[in-house]
Amino acid sequence: MSFKKITYSALPSWLARLDFLGLFEKDPFGNYLAVKRLLIFILGWFTYYRYTAVNKIRITGTENLMDLPDQGVLFLSNHQTYFADVIAFFHIFCAVKWGYKDTMSPPFYLLSPRARMYYVAAAETMKGGFLPKVFSMGGAITIERSWRANGEDVKRQLDTSAQDRIGMGLQHGWVVSFPQGTTKPYAPVRKGTAHLINDHHPIVIPVVINGFRRAFDKKGLRFKKRNTRLTVQFKPPMHFHPDESVEEMVARVTQAIEQEPPGDGSPGDATPQPEA
Repeated sequence: MSFKKITYSALPSWLARLDFLGLFEKDPFGNYLAVKRLLIFILGWFTYYRYTAVNKIRITGTENLMDLPDQGVLFLSNHQTYFADVIAFFHIFCAVKWGYKDTMSPPFYLLSPRARMYYVAAAETMKGGFLPKVFSMGGAITIERSWRANGEDVKRQLDTSAQDRIGMGLQHGWVVSFPQGTTKPYAPVRKGTAHLINDHHPIVIPVVINGFRRAFDKKGLRFKKRNTRLTVQFKPPMHFHPDESVEEMVARVTQAIEQEPPGDGSPGDATPQPEA
């Protein structure tokens, strides 16, 4: 699907054309992009040292991001902490906007950060205190998980509006989704990911991260082990066939983000990758 760039504004259409600085521009969820840029600027400066001084981040594959459109891109990644993963992605996306390749140093990109970026998060996670609520303003697309709540497995009604909200994010910018829906390693990829791809046909970029679980606590706000090597690998876009089944798509995504359970007989995945 070809995504047409959409601009939302608090101004009437005839005045919005004169808003060259985007001061009144909004995202599809009603948040002002100027406020979002300021928030990313502040959080970026406060978190930058976590990835470059306290720990060392190694980024590869950003050449796969350089020519992507400003909207309609879905990043599928394994998940290790609630927030440290997402914050690292935001740093990298802003750096790519400035033409940085496989690096986020120096952080001049924070002077004009990318605002059209979102991430999918559990609604309960974003309600857990002041900081999560602030992070939510930075681009969270919250969903009610039907299979898990408060760290326990549950069964409840499916949040049917989630796909629509993610679609709105894709129509406006880049979206990061964690298809396993949990920070637990080797958890199964949810079938909703395949339905999302079939419904919206975004450009799909697989991402593999490592080291975050070792460096930070589960929320990703506190240090657990310093001087940890963090890695973020962006792979080439995935292409799906129209007649591909949901099960086949799930299996391919699982392999692309390297979350096939060890010892399942899958090639190249017989042993877990180290997190150092």
